[in-house]
Amino acid sequence: DVGEIYSRLLDHRPVIQGEIRYFVKEFEEKRGLRELRVLENLKNTIFETNEHVLPKCEQAMHDNLNEAFKRLQAANDMINRLQEREHEERKLQMDKLMAREEKRIAHWEEFMKEQQSKQAEVDEEHRKAVERLKEQYSEMEKELAKYVSF
Repeated sequence: DVGEIYSRLLDHRPVIQGEIRYFVKEFEEKRGLRELRVLENLKNTIFETNEHVLPKCEQAMHDNLNEAFKRLQAANDMINRLQEREHEERKLQMDKLMAREEKRIAHWEEFMKEQQSKQAEVDEEHRKAVERLKEQYSEMEKELAKYVSF
């Protein structure tokens, strides 16, 4: 009797085990349905992505990449033309600079020839002036020599 009273009043294991089994069963069923729904939704999403979204993305990517490639080619062509113009402009500037340098050198050589001819003229005038002065002084010495004899 005491064992039976004890088991009815204090031993709750059979009831708790039943409740635990019920809870686990309910939890697994609800969870299983929820996971099944999640997997089904995931399958539908993957199917839609593979069938509709991926081809659209591939087409959009292909179109945009072609457009970007065309724009890059156009930009590259423009840059090449700009570089060529800049090269031509630089060449023209160098040609002008060389022409100015040659003109300056020619002008300098002409100036130096002119200076040499002027120097020769001045030297000739100086030589003539020295000759005249020598003659004048020799004349003056002769004149002076006449007066010294008195």
